[in-house]
Amino acid sequence: MPKGTYEKGLMGEAKAIEALQQRGMVLLAKRYHSPFGEIDAVMQDGETLVFVEVKARHQSGAGTGLLSVDMRKRRKIIKTALAYMTEHSCTCAARFDVVEWTADGFAHIMDAFQGSEF
Repeated sequence: MPKGTYEKGLMGEAKAIEALQQRGMVLLAKRYHSPFGEIDAVMQDGETLVFVEVKARHQSGAGTGLLSVDMRKRRKIIKTALAYMTEHSCTCAARFDVVEWTADGFAHIMDAFQGSEF
């Protein structure tokens, strides 16, 4: 039975988290919700708090996941990240990463966008 989009997205998130953990990052939260939106994963990379957006795509083509994180989506992620940092009294450095899963494989785009746009 074929999997739906939601199930494929969850599988992509699980694969991304596992791959990032293999690179030494520590998972702090999955699918963190705030009134502003959701962040797929909150991770720690050394002293840096990392907010990760995962994009799983059926087609090949590097960059397709990153392109789908438009300004509207970035604004939601940034506001949600600020809510997380406030809730956890975090004043550490933060960055925004995007992970793509396509037919071509895995791509981790570190510091995919800045939080200063808004």
